[in-house]
Amino acid sequence: MPKRTRFTIWRSLATLAVAALMAAFLTPVAAQAARRESRPVYSYAHAIREAVWVDTGLDGDGDGRTDRVAADIVRPAEPARQGRKVPVIMDASPYYSCCGRGNESQKKTYDASGRVVRMPLFYDNYFVPRGYAFVGVDLAGTNRSDGCVDVGGRSDIGSAKAVIDWLNGRAKGYTSRTGTTTVKATWTNGKTGMIGKSWDGTIANGVAATGVKGLRTIVPISAISSWYDYYFAKGAPLYDSGPDWLSDAVESADARAHCAAVQKKLVDGAPRTGDWTGLWTERDYVKNASKVKASVFLVHGMQDLNVRTKHFGQWWDALARHGVERKIWLSQTGHVDPFDYRRGAWVDTLHRWFDHELLGYANGIDREPMADIERHPDQWVTSTVWPPRDTQGTTLRPAAGSRAGVGTLGLRRGQGTETFTDNPALSETDWAARIGTATPEKAGFLTEPLTRDLRLSGSSKVTVTATPTTSTAHLSAVLVDLGPGTIRDYADDGEGITTLTDRTCWGASTTGDSACFKATKARTKAVDYTVFSRGWADLGNYADTGKGVPLTPGKAYTITLDLAATDHVVPKGHRLALIVAGTDKDLIDPPSTTPTLTVDLARTSARLPLVGGPAAFTRATSGTASTAPAPTSLEGVRSPRTSQRLPGN
Repeated sequence: MPKRTRFTIWRSLATLAVAALMAAFLTPVAAQAARRESRPVYSYAHAIREAVWVDTGLDGDGDGRTDRVAADIVRPAEPARQGRKVPVIMDASPYYSCCGRGNESQKKTYDASGRVVRMPLFYDNYFVPRGYAFVGVDLAGTNRSDGCVDVGGRSDIGSAKAVIDWLNGRAKGYTSRTGTTTVKATWTNGKTGMIGKSWDGTIANGVAATGVKGLRTIVPISAISSWYDYYFAKGAPLYDSGPDWLSDAVESADARAHCAAVQKKLVDGAPRTGDWTGLWTERDYVKNASKVKASVFLVHGMQDLNVRTKHFGQWWDALARHGVERKIWLSQTGHVDPFDYRRGAWVDTLHRWFDHELLGYANGIDREPMADIERHPDQWVTSTVWPPRDTQGTTLRPAAGSRAGVGTLGLRRGQGTETFTDNPALSETDWAARIGTATPEKAGFLTEPLTRDLRLSGSSKVTVTATPTTSTAHLSAVLVDLGPGTIRDYADDGEGITTLTDRTCWGASTTGDSACFKATKARTKAVDYTVFSRGWADLGNYADTGKGVPLTPGKAYTITLDLAATDHVVPKGHRLALIVAGTDKDLIDPPSTTPTLTVDLARTSARLPLVGGPAAFTRATSGTASTAPAPTSLEGVRSPRTSQRLPGN
């Protein structure tokens, strides 16, 4: 059940009849309560713009005084004059001065008095005229805030949480960064919704996991749920740097001069071995999902190779276990905001979500399908619940074929072995392009062409038993849809979108803050295959996911790789394939040695979330022509690149 009382829905005919009778006698206040949509009735041009510095109670920079974080506020003037209080939409970000927000990398600008003139993105332009306040918080150590950036830790989360405490009368706010004049948020009812993409959405996840009172909903877009999983996959490094690099990239000059001790803690607490440390425990929000009281509207690109989709999968599953009210959008894009791939529908849905969660309007969004999924570019389907109720974990097993390295995938246990040699110069696209050909760097396993569509919905696991020839080895496992299609080109620089020159407008504008943003369109590519889920691990973490050890050459080890969450349909006539290989170029770093690995097929399997379970797989693979040749050289997107190590734009 949901963790907090939801809005009552009148269902009986008798109650509806009474409601209809009373409608004619509603007072203005009652009429407002019966609304289904907030309207732009307030002046954006005359909105109140102010800055407040909130005391976090922390001294991250060690200067002997508690840190204050800057909160820039835009709120309608009329409600306060009318004696009414408004809810808050909040985006807490480290990017307001260093890197910018949105597709146009907008930064905050200020007038001579230090009041915000331009607030990035459309949230203030659109929602302030509709009776919301918008608050843009500079995380500790960034822009105009004190403290240090600790990359998702106590300081990051505490600086945003403190602002919610201030909005609810539990923390002190000041009119300046160093002054003593206090200010209270008398204009708000304290109901707050947090939103943001990437690091911003990560902060929303982390604050929600504290259970702070007053946070009613969060909208995390392409957000991290556990920082270890941003940098490592069971010991395999995903980037050649740690959180110290990220902290240095966003810190203000003042913070950089005072935060050497925090930087050292980030280095010492995130060893490149991939071992789990206390630093990662502090930055794991999944473990605290039971504390979440806010509803969650989660958005992610299923081809996001920056904040990879394991993040939304494990967070979603944890929230489900604890009965958190939730909704989800899954696109075909990479690390892209829904404002840039489904703009009109996004603004409308977000509007109704906030109206329901923060204003209490009974607009029915809570009774609509839980999930929106992009099945083809700009073509969306819905699911009443997600994953669908008839989704079952189904164990598929690889088996040897007539040629080395090109096997089959089915329900029966295989026998024998397959051998490959790690080649760090090749990626998942190289493997998939030649999946029907025996090549030395991978082992591929294919079904016959399907006679029915087969849908996977959720997170997969691949268990591999392998014998290495060296003391270190990394493993990759990818799921592939083998067949022609047109997909968003997630490997392109736009990660599935093309930015145009014309603009569309969403809300009210001022001279200093336009509500008009560049339009986009889908960037697509015709392909012969699609890699739709992937996972990695250091084989040295076989016994303990949090600590790796050297391997003994010639000894067999078993490890389970967690594959990224997805929702994908392998169409009739296509094949489902599993590839097991070593280093996935540019998606994980290679081991210190170059091993050859022998895979024991009898002790290797894939646990996939199939809608309809084993019966659906049996139906989809029955009656196929066993003589159908395996595909040879295929075309897909270019090799994915993750040179960008910043979870932002």
